[in-house]
Amino acid sequence: MKDCAKYAGIIPAFYACYGKDGQISPEGVRAMARYLKDKGVKGLYVGGSSGECIYQSVGERKLVLENVMAEVGKELTVIAHVACNNTADSRELAAHAQSLGVDAIAAIPPIYFHLPPAGIAKYWNDISAAAPDTDFVIYNIPQLAGVALTVPLLKEMLKNPRVIGVKNSSMPVQDIQMWKDEGAVVFNGPDEQLLSGLAAGATGGIGGTYAAMPELYLAIFRLFHEGKLEQGREIQNECCRIIYKMCSATGNMYAVIKEIIRLQGGPDAGSVRAPLLELAPGDEAVVKESADMIAAAIAKYC
Repeated sequence: MKDCAKYAGIIPAFYACYGKDGQISPEGVRAMARYLKDKGVKGLYVGGSSGECIYQSVGERKLVLENVMAEVGKELTVIAHVACNNTADSRELAAHAQSLGVDAIAAIPPIYFHLPPAGIAKYWNDISAAAPDTDFVIYNIPQLAGVALTVPLLKEMLKNPRVIGVKNSSMPVQDIQMWKDEGAVVFNGPDEQLLSGLAAGATGGIGGTYAAMPELYLAIFRLFHEGKLEQGREIQNECCRIIYKMCSATGNMYAVIKEIIRLQGGPDAGSVRAPLLELAPGDEAVVKESADMIAAAIAKYC
């Protein structure tokens, strides 16, 4: 089993932080990184789905990671998602991430063309070779990537000594058990099942809604390890209800979350980048209700 102490805990997926001009705001990135660090999280997952990576240039993604590392890189575990839809850009981001001293890089499989397992393995190994001194995490999110990780593919990847585990965002909790059986460190991806994922063997969680309510997810993680599963289940169920409310808006969920954080007194991260939908008329009520639900849950459970 890989050494996973530095990955054990709650790791929010970092949000894209834009200024009023819609461009990456270095000041906003640093403010968000410090805000989450002060909440007591274990680390940050930078440049993934929540970071709107597929709508950003290589230069923008570098700028985000540089500012995260400058602000909290010595204080938190940082995993940088570096996948682009071509190998050359992915390798450039991987080498850049290693130069900044991240703890690990991560990558989804190439999207659009569904490559065979040998092609996916070569893509991942080529990326890893560009950061040969840095841990590598496979990002399994078949509902968006269109390709699912399999046990044979994982076994092939684990021949690479830098491959330490899987960020598992597939919905079946059984997948976590399968990857764990192969000796991988596993991060629970679906926020709605953090408690179940931990029970199945996940070392920690990486989640897109964690930053809106880190107190609740930190409590779930703590209660699980204290053996207080019923209390953990109550909080998990409330997190699910909050997520359902967030997703009821017309605007993209990350636009909702960024506004929630602003209402909570956190940094202003702007909106989301097109073609993601900004908040629509009427979404303010969803934002307010979601924020109120979070505040009530924190008051009750934390």
